Amino acid sequence: MEYSYLPSVIKQFEYYKSLGDKTIAQLTDEQLHWQQNEDSNSIAIIVKHIAGNMLSRWTNFLTEDGEKEWRNRDDEFIDSFNYREDLINYWNKGWNCLFDAIKPLNENDLGRIIYIRNHGHTVTEAVNRQMMHYAYHIGQIVFVGKLIKGRSWQTLSIAKGQSTTYNSDKFSKDKRRTHFTDDL
Repeated sequence: MEYSYLPSVIKQFEYYKSLGDKTIAQLTDEQLHWQQNEDSNSIAIIVKHIAGNMLSRWTNFLTEDGEKEWRNRDDEFIDSFNYREDLINYWNKGWNCLFDAIKPLNENDLGRIIYIRNHGHTVTEAVNRQMMHYAYHIGQIVFVGKLIKGRSWQTLSIAKGQSTTYNSDKFSKDKRRTHFTDDL
């Protein structure tokens, strides 16, 4: 894990952010606020929750509990964005907070204990917990976006029926050490 975990984690977070960015870019303002029913979450609500979580978890990451007193988690599930720009700015604010906290970390930090709601986690455990949480919700964003767009959805991965062509291209190149996102 030494010398590879943190760079890999940063690449993974960048990848998940890009999936959200590319989904948001395909949708109209109205589509960002679409809810299947009153109990479901719109993409705007999911964005608000992810960014709110990021701001709480990653602000003073190594020195304060990840569940901040100022966080109002219940409010994250109320769509209060009036403008697309506000939604995107809040999304980016959350991601900037994450990257500002994680990029200075080094291998010696990985075993340190941090707390989330008074539960101790190593830095590695906390990073993994958050990455999986964001991947879960970004998967929801992509799924809802794809549902809304239907046939006009622009795929974010290998298009249906294109696996053979994609694999042929990959296997035509020499083996090398790289992150899968380097070619995206």
